[in-house]
This record gives sequence, structure tokens and C-alpha cells, in this order.
Amino acid sequence: MNKSERQQQILKLIREEEVYTQEQLAQLLKRCSIDATQVTLSRDIRELGLVKTAQGYADLGNPTPKFLSLAREFMTSAVAAQNLVVIRTSPGHAMSLAIALDSEQYPNVVGTIAGDDTIFIAMPDSAEAKAFAEELQP
Repeated sequence: MNKSERQQQILKLIREEEVYTQEQLAQLLKRCSIDATQVTLSRDIRELGLVKTAQGYADLGNPTPKFLSLAREFMTSAVAAQNLVVIRTSPGHAMSLAIALDSEQYPNVVGTIAGDDTIFIAMPDSAEAKAFAEELQP
């Protein structure tokens, strides 16, 4: 089986059931007669743009706006600070949110930096940062 076929099978599996770990994914692939190492799975997950959510791995490559739904689930606060928006998340979820935001190419987002539970979002100016922080409020 080639890389493209393996990646399509991974997408099919995460759409059909909740997959929480690479080990679980490897076991599911093995049931489909596909052997994959942890290194291969890590690369596939990164190339496919999959992120971990509370419901397991999720595909952010489809056109539906995932950032806002993930933000509603994992964001604890969003504050404008000059031309930055500082988002605090539940531990371990900042990177997933930043990837979702970057992949959706929000207008006026200059760039993002994510840690474990904090995202810095650079905006063109303080007015844009304030408006974006307000948009994220529940």
C-alpha cells in the first residue's frame, strides 16, 4: 500500500470512530492489513493536518470552519494587547487551535505562535486585535 492510500485510510478511520492515540490508530490500521510505524504515523498526521481534540484526532483540512468550534470548546479567554490577541486554552490545546486558525487563513491575521495553553496572534493594528478578541467572546 502506498502513502496516499494509507493516508486515505487514516482519514476514513478518524471519521468513522474516535481515535485518541497513535497506538490506537496503528492497531486500527493493522486490522485493515496496513502496518505503519510510529514515525510514519506522526508524519502522516502532520501532513494530513490532523489535530487532537476532546473527541480524538480531527481533520482540519476540510472547508468547514473548525477554528471557531475548537475555540468554543477549548478557549478559556481571549484578550487584545496592542496589536496582539492572547488566547488562553485548556492545557495541551493551543497548538490545535493555532493550526486551525492558520489553515483557515483568517483575514488580518498576520501570524500565530502557540505553546501548550497560550496562543499569540499578531494582527495589523490594535483595532483589528480588539475586534478579533471581541469576536471570540462567547
